[in-house]
Parts: sequence; structure tokens; C-alpha cells
Amino acid sequence: MSKSSFIKQFFKEKKMVGSLAPSSRFLAAKMLNHVPINEAKIVVELGPGTGVFTKKILEKMGDNTQLIVIELNDDFYNALDKKLKHPNLHLKHDSADQIGNFIHELGFEKADLIISSLPLANFPAELRNRLLLTARKFLSDQGKFVQFQYSLQSRKALKKVFHSVKLNFTALNLPPAFVYTCSK
Repeated sequence: MSKSSFIKQFFKEKKMVGSLAPSSRFLAAKMLNHVPINEAKIVVELGPGTGVFTKKILEKMGDNTQLIVIELNDDFYNALDKKLKHPNLHLKHDSADQIGNFIHELGFEKADLIISSLPLANFPAELRNRLLLTARKFLSDQGKFVQFQYSLQSRKALKKVFHSVKLNFTALNLPPAFVYTCSK
């Protein structure tokens, strides 16, 4: 997807697209370099947008890792469907709150990792809380939930849902971003 198409989606879907630009490789590194993707059985990505993180996850996955990618935006979904092909990739055109159904379709109960690019700060509190509680419910006991945001606004909501919330930061993204790594 071109940068102009991405910007168009930002103005068209302000509640669903959280930035004027796709995530940088530096943000992808902060999100993914410290979690054991190659050891996971089930990885779920929420709100992949243009697939910056998806490509990196696919590179790092083990042979038996299954990746469920959930995208609600029509244009992003269609672009991902055209460009991403992998036998262990399960691309879903749906809402992130359906995470449990997609995990169960593959014969599993919980995900080992949930990687989220959802613009939580743009969502009404009720929706944000429901999505976080759903993610926690379908995360394994030793699993990690990794979320980035452009502000600290969602920090309290994450701390209410997860026992441990670690914070990291990257200035090498437009805009700079905070990365939360959460555990039950």
C-alpha cells in the first residue's frame, strides 16, 4: 500500500487508523525483538495495517507456529490478502474481539503472543476495555501481550487488566511510540 493510500485511510477512518504513516522498522524491532516468536504455537496480530509487523513475525516464526492476523479495515485487509502468502498465516477480516473464535478454529485454547497495533487511545473506554479483557482471556498464562501507542493515555487501562506492564520507547518512528509488554 502506498503512503498516499495510507494517509487517505487515516483521514477516512480516524478511529481505526492511529497514524499518518506506517510503523517504522525501528518500532517493529522494539515490538518484536524481545518476545520468543519462534517458540510460540499461536501468535495473534491485531490491527496489522500495512503489515510491517506481520512480515517480521513471519520471518521469525518457527515451522509449527500459526499466525492469526485480524484486520477490520477493508482496504488494509485487501492489500494484505494480495501480498501476504504463507501456509501458517490465517488472515481474518473481522473485529479484534473475535480473537477467541479464531484461536479455537485452529484447535487451540489460548495464544502465546498477542501483538497489537490497535489505536486504543482513539477508542471509547468501553470498547478499549472490552478488547483488552478479551485479549487477556485468550492469552496463555506465560504469554505476552505487546501493544504500541503514541501516548501514555492507555497505560492505566493496561495496568488494570494485566499484572505486569513494562514500558519501552522509540523516538525512531513517526510519531515516536511507546511499547507496552504485558503479562498476566
